[in-house]
Amino acid sequence: MTTIAENLQGVRARIARAAQAARRDPATVTLLAVSKTHSVASIEQARAAGQNAFGENYVQDAAPKMAALPHLEWHLIGALQSNKTRSAAEQFDWIQTVDREKIARRLSDQRPAHRPPLNVLIQINISAETSKSGVVPEEAGALAQALAALPRLRLRGLMAIPHPLRDTAAQFRAMQALYERLAPQFGLDTLSMGMSDDLEAAIAHGATMVRVGTAIFGPRKVELRA
Repeated sequence: MTTIAENLQGVRARIARAAQAARRDPATVTLLAVSKTHSVASIEQARAAGQNAFGENYVQDAAPKMAALPHLEWHLIGALQSNKTRSAAEQFDWIQTVDREKIARRLSDQRPAHRPPLNVLIQINISAETSKSGVVPEEAGALAQALAALPRLRLRGLMAIPHPLRDTAAQFRAMQALYERLAPQFGLDTLSMGMSDDLEAAIAHGATMVRVGTAIFGPRKVELRA
């Protein structure tokens, strides 16, 4: 059985190979370890192996982990409900799933003054699924304009979860094109896409952050209730 440290080494090697194949510097791709449903002990093992950025789906499930490991970088990668914005604004370093101006305004208003502006990504529903959160690409520019004006937020870029049973490369290409169109106008630096099974394709199409859980921590445990 491989250890979390060994798994991390393997994932980093995959990232390096994919970046080199795309003629990119591997240092331009950030690895986000998706720790949702996994224990503090597992996160500590990853931290000991040099991993500092972690992603969680639910605000309430992440809270005890952040309390135990406050000096790590914490990303919310699950949908954010209006009644959880204060806790999210107070505790997280990044929110990757902003898809409404209302949520963004609440996050900005509720971000503590002693903390730096909250890093946010706009979630794009690139596969046009009715059951999935995110804005359609055509609405991304207007939402970016609104977010860029909020004082306690720092708009960093875009995030997407392509449909795994469709042409993921085509979805990644569409995300890359949207990112390249908006980045100069809004100073974006982050394109978050790609997971354990498709990180190579995502990197080939410009991903600057990949979100990897299973390949690091092993099979996901039963999801805790939202």
